[in-house]
Amino acid sequence: MRPALVFIHGIGGARDPETERGSWLAALATGARKAGHSPEGSALAQNGFADTAFAYYGDLFISPHAQGGTASHVEAGQDEALRHLLEELIDTQLAICPDDGERRVLQHARVELTGTQQAQGSGDLVRRLVNVCTTLMALPGVRRGGQWASGRLMAGHLAQVTRYLARAEPDGDGRTLDERIRGRILSFLDDNQPAVVIAHSLGSVVTLEALQHHQGPIPLLVTLGSPIGMRTVVRPRLRPQPPATPDCVERWLNYWDRDDIIAPRPWLERDVLPNTGGCLPVSDRVDSDGIWVHTATKYLAQASVAGPVVEAIRFAGERLSA
Repeated sequence: MRPALVFIHGIGGARDPETERGSWLAALATGARKAGHSPEGSALAQNGFADTAFAYYGDLFISPHAQGGTASHVEAGQDEALRHLLEELIDTQLAICPDDGERRVLQHARVELTGTQQAQGSGDLVRRLVNVCTTLMALPGVRRGGQWASGRLMAGHLAQVTRYLARAEPDGDGRTLDERIRGRILSFLDDNQPAVVIAHSLGSVVTLEALQHHQGPIPLLVTLGSPIGMRTVVRPRLRPQPPATPDCVERWLNYWDRDDIIAPRPWLERDVLPNTGGCLPVSDRVDSDGIWVHTATKYLAQASVAGPVVEAIRFAGERLSA
């Protein structure tokens, strides 16, 4: 038996799990080589270093009523939570943004967001929130990064955070959306197999909750661009309260980029309690090249991220063979 390496994605549209697994592995291999682990980097690129899986749950967000069955949407009743999420993102960026042009875009979006408080009805509020997202798409990193084709798509993808935390949208068996997503994640984990888990964006929120129900060893949990510390929308809605490191986690490394607008409060050790073994997240900043830095592959290609992952897989393998 080899250790497992499990990738858990964040917000976004439909993905092909095998394609995503390949791109995440390739990025991690690049980072491993930068960290001085060339043999392991080559093994990672060939999927020969660990039992690797891409835990895909994005299909669970797809509305059967959406055009073509593929578009994300803002659920009725979740528009106010999305407003608060956008407010925290904008206010955090305004506090740190030195560029006058970007500040003007953010200030315009903030004025539009203030106007949503006078919106009449849920449909009007959703339209106004889409307008705010359309304005935010004028930010250089968002526009040139090509992450979203429209403000409506951006709003729908960001709303995946609030939809998960709403604990609603039950299926025919009464299982809510968040339950189904956690169940999907846990299906990729084996209690008898140590697993290094890498969770990105919303995936870090899902993983934090799912691992509370996992009994197997997690030698290393890595979170990338995590919104766990968002104090108006995410942190107060996490379960259980107060948020704590799952007992199965032996080490937790959290990475953030200053230009990552999805991780506005990155120092997770300030917002998460230690587990019974004393494990707390340890946060570290990275500086990625390029315009849109929130993508998981940008983080994985960093030596400071890939190096500890390689070492954790190696040590887990040695424990298995001892």
